[in-house]
Amino acid sequence: MNQHAKLRIGHSACPHDCPSTCALEVELLDGNRIGRVHGAKANTYTSGVVCAKVARYADRVHHPDRLLKPLIRAGAKGDGVWQEASWEAALDLVAERFIAAEDKYGSETVWPYFYAGTMGLVQRDGIDRLRHAKKYSGFFGSICTNLAWTGWMMGAGALRGPDPREMAKSDCVVIWGTNAVVTQVNVITHAIKARKERGAKIVVIDVYENATMKQADMGLVLKPGTDGALACAVMHVLFREGLADRAYLEKYTDDPKGLEEHLRTRTPEWAAQITGLSVAEIEAFARLVGTTRKTYFRLGYGFARQRNGAVNMHAASCIAAVTGSWQYEGGGAFHSNSGIFKLNQEVLEGTRMRDPSIRYLDHSRIGPVLTGAGDALYGGPPVTAMLIQNTNPVNVAPEQRLVKQGFLRDDLFTCVHEQFMTDTARLADVVLPATMFLEHDDVYKGGGNQHITLGPKLIEPPEGPRTNHFVIEQLAERLGVADRPGFGLTEQQHIDIILGKRGLGSFDSLKEQKWVDLQPDFEAAHFINGFGHADGKFRFRADWTGQSAPNRPPKSMGLFGPVERLPEFPDHVDLIEVADEAHPFRLTTSPARNFLNSTFAETPVSKEKEGRPALLLHPDDAADLGLADGDRVEVGNPRGELVLHAKFFDGIKRGVVIAEGIWPNSAHERGEGINVLTGADAPAPYGGAAFHDNKVWLRKA
Repeated sequence: MNQHAKLRIGHSACPHDCPSTCALEVELLDGNRIGRVHGAKANTYTSGVVCAKVARYADRVHHPDRLLKPLIRAGAKGDGVWQEASWEAALDLVAERFIAAEDKYGSETVWPYFYAGTMGLVQRDGIDRLRHAKKYSGFFGSICTNLAWTGWMMGAGALRGPDPREMAKSDCVVIWGTNAVVTQVNVITHAIKARKERGAKIVVIDVYENATMKQADMGLVLKPGTDGALACAVMHVLFREGLADRAYLEKYTDDPKGLEEHLRTRTPEWAAQITGLSVAEIEAFARLVGTTRKTYFRLGYGFARQRNGAVNMHAASCIAAVTGSWQYEGGGAFHSNSGIFKLNQEVLEGTRMRDPSIRYLDHSRIGPVLTGAGDALYGGPPVTAMLIQNTNPVNVAPEQRLVKQGFLRDDLFTCVHEQFMTDTARLADVVLPATMFLEHDDVYKGGGNQHITLGPKLIEPPEGPRTNHFVIEQLAERLGVADRPGFGLTEQQHIDIILGKRGLGSFDSLKEQKWVDLQPDFEAAHFINGFGHADGKFRFRADWTGQSAPNRPPKSMGLFGPVERLPEFPDHVDLIEVADEAHPFRLTTSPARNFLNSTFAETPVSKEKEGRPALLLHPDDAADLGLADGDRVEVGNPRGELVLHAKFFDGIKRGVVIAEGIWPNSAHERGEGINVLTGADAPAPYGGAAFHDNKVWLRKA
């Protein structure tokens, strides 16, 4: 009998901001300690595999630097002088300050701010119940999915696709704009299964030769923000060489003749100039997908994090319609299954209490919001009080200097509920210690797969930390709204309501099942009965201003960016920060293997494996700048500048540099992190954050 079999095993779901939402088996050593974390073998998507950083989750749960007591600031903001307090005193202070702020400026001056530090529905989304009950400023959560989902919806019209497990039944898997080995390991698991069992080819498209590209049969390294040009040239070849499925196009798409005509000038030669790929590379890729019916396009988020990202996503998704690969098991295009779950969270989020006259503020534009930019505040009062859960904006939000400037305002009161003393917590007035996912009840859904998975409480937290749910309930009492609908329920009761409304049983029944598979049938997943638009057609002609999307901004916010420059058909459009004489390089801020956004940057093994903040650059570019490998290099643009260590890397196009992260600000020698360089302007048409779209200059530090 192996050691794993002897241990007591608890079942859960990975709570982190990753499409895989892995089903987990956790070694339980006693009532409050865990050992290794394993992927659940019985879950057909997780398939027994989990990333290394989650496998060693005990390093986080039992970390000596975990926050264990409420803290109240006792010195200047950011000085790190704290006074321990009781939970009662800390929560009383938060409520007092919120009420005082509201008395002065009205309810919209308070902005509850959260995101995906946990993807558990109860612990993540319950903050909205307090928001709506109190008429606090709304939250337009734009930072992650907006550009990608917008582009996808323009074509397919529904946020679903072929079963991700079908990658294992494919003859060609195209992994586009996602470093799956690093960010969603199960994608590569299923792709490699297809190669082993079927001889499938794996194609990886990205801006550098990353860990995923090392697994590829064909790797295409292009310049950031040029994916739309590649997609157009591929479709040009498909039409030119008789590889387009004309019967499918006629039946299932809106204007194949218009698309073909539009693409006549979008030749491989044209795209080669833009992408940095060779004509031969583009044509070889086009012929591979054009002659392999069972081609599965797995489209990630990364290549959409450009100002033209929605256009890139739409263009890439169009290829599967031109080849007709949607018709086959193991074929089609997939981005996210987030549209299949249809969970009703109105009780949890208190949506019936929402006042439509209350303004929304853009989550990605927290820097402009907190520094009082007129176009960011939508005519309302300044933000003078915040409750922050599940996110670390002083580290992860764009235009970091503005964000920090905002948090350092004397008239801003901030309460941060956290597990560690993050960059954001350091600038708070009150810091509350938070539980981790194994220490509370929650339920999770997986956009990269099809499962709803229960995450029941498996161990007791240390003395001190409390759940997000506890904080929301306690503040509701102190703020006089605890009698409103949705308050006064336990986590398990909320889960019962959410599951019950969907006909999925209860907390107890799901605890027995562990997860439930909601993958639509083949016809729905492959759009055999039509795509998600009223006419059932896949749209090559995008309706950039009329199309609905799960994260379209509310009408009160309007559209964003230069909408008038968005193309009618798939195309390359230079909405990006094009390199120029003053800023000859393009920077992307790609994910590091051992971090997940700013999480895991506190665990010793992750830090050791990542080394130090570095800038990957081509040796020939380095030679032109007189840089040696390991030299300190200053990188900057009009938003700021910082110092990194040069790391020579020839798996990258000249003129492109990459900073893998996100490292804490304090890991950089000037105490400022990579998001000093990223922009907070909202891209067309529905906003988002263009983290990988930055023109910069470099010089030896």
